[in-house]
Amino acid sequence: MLIAAYIRISSLRCINKIKNFMPFSTVPDPDLPELERNHNFNFDLAVIGGGSGGLACAKEAVKFGAKVVVYDFVHPSPQNTTWGLGGTCLNVGCIPKKLMHSASIYGEVIEDAKRYGWATENKKHDWATLVENVQAHIKSQNWKLKIDLREKNVQYYNEYATFVDKNTIKSVNRRGQERTVTADKFVLAMGGRPNYPNIPGARDYAITSDDVFSLKYPPGKTLCVGASYISLECAGFLTGLGYDTTVMVRSILLRGFDRDCAEAVGRYMEDTGTRFLRPATVKNIECVKQPTDTTAPELKVFYELDGKEECEIFNTVLFAIGRTPLTDKINPEAIGLKYEKNGKVPVNDREQTNVPHVYAIGDIIDAPELTPLAIQVGRLLARRLYAGSSLLMDYVNVPTTVFTPLEYGSVGMSEATAIKKFGEDDIEVWHARHTPTEHTVRESPDLDKHNYVKLICVRSQKDKVVGFHYLGPNAGVYNTQNNEEIRRIYRCGILLIIKMLCRSIAEDYFN
Repeated sequence: MLIAAYIRISSLRCINKIKNFMPFSTVPDPDLPELERNHNFNFDLAVIGGGSGGLACAKEAVKFGAKVVVYDFVHPSPQNTTWGLGGTCLNVGCIPKKLMHSASIYGEVIEDAKRYGWATENKKHDWATLVENVQAHIKSQNWKLKIDLREKNVQYYNEYATFVDKNTIKSVNRRGQERTVTADKFVLAMGGRPNYPNIPGARDYAITSDDVFSLKYPPGKTLCVGASYISLECAGFLTGLGYDTTVMVRSILLRGFDRDCAEAVGRYMEDTGTRFLRPATVKNIECVKQPTDTTAPELKVFYELDGKEECEIFNTVLFAIGRTPLTDKINPEAIGLKYEKNGKVPVNDREQTNVPHVYAIGDIIDAPELTPLAIQVGRLLARRLYAGSSLLMDYVNVPTTVFTPLEYGSVGMSEATAIKKFGEDDIEVWHARHTPTEHTVRESPDLDKHNYVKLICVRSQKDKVVGFHYLGPNAGVYNTQNNEEIRRIYRCGILLIIKMLCRSIAEDYFN
């Protein structure tokens, strides 16, 4: 917390000095000339995908006179879950995840409150109330987004769009009615959907992150399959809400993140009640008892654990084993669009595909899959297309947070990545453990042994900071909600303060 507080204080003091680092303005330049059109298409820009990036691009483009249409349509999940405008983050991602994570944290606060003199008897959580309020918030935001598009003169179609030719789109609504429009340029921002394994019973009985946030019945004993941040976040809040939760891991936790921090997250989760099976893989799922509107099913799960065949009953099985972009669903062959086997669309530094008038942003390109980043990319792209800007997105040093019970915030390189790039002899790593003051009288103070700060420096570059990792309470507040602010601080070298502080803490602890 002390480290995070220094980030915040430093940023507030320096904010006026570094405004020039802002990558875009939220207000259009009044001196810009009226947009010139050299085409006869229905729209200047068609955006396929109504998620964070697509909507940001559309709303930015209309500021500069572009005529824009947005298409968004959600096919139901195998468990028949669907949702409204706003994309994955709002409906089945960041927002409901953060709300349910907060719900589980409130449970911890109730326990800790006893040590502060509060009488907190009869602690009980009601799943139906949580889901009702989370979904009410999401639906209110769906409605606000529609109103916002209307007020900004962005045409919105709740229709499934596919290419007919290089400038023509055909769309179909829920009633099967078709519409054809033409556009000068296109932005692909369809995002992706969760993967299912090719095993018996997976699509019939299991759920994914598409379903858990609107689940009608309490999940009961739950198996989260996968070691991704989605799996660990879901397992974390389910454990915090009082459900018997198991995480099935094939190999390592949080691939791509710092190893020390990833394993620390896992150890904290184990210490707070989450069970781990590793190395393990699911082989088959059978339904023993069907669900009702208020009760979960009973599912018999057959799996292999460390080479041995096992079987166990769970109420809910949640797969979080990766996501696949929806690139192949828009008839890309009609325009000759190139994309990888995993669905990712190759783009240049201007987010331009191999088709010159078609651009791609968000989760369908090879870039960090983060909402604040997608919003930035969308806005910058719109400004380049219609406002004469030349600013490109910088994909380096993007802060991110994993909302596990022990939150994990990071920016820059992991230790392994830094060693690979600069060599082990040129890397200096500073570590520190810390206990927030408010935790010194908590119910289980020993849990604070997991709170951890790690700073990665390059000796030959005057101890330049290339990686900062923080494990502890409120990592998301300082890392995700102040995403661009932290990037500017990082660029300006303000993390020298953090390095000095971290070094001081490390010396106090280890000397």
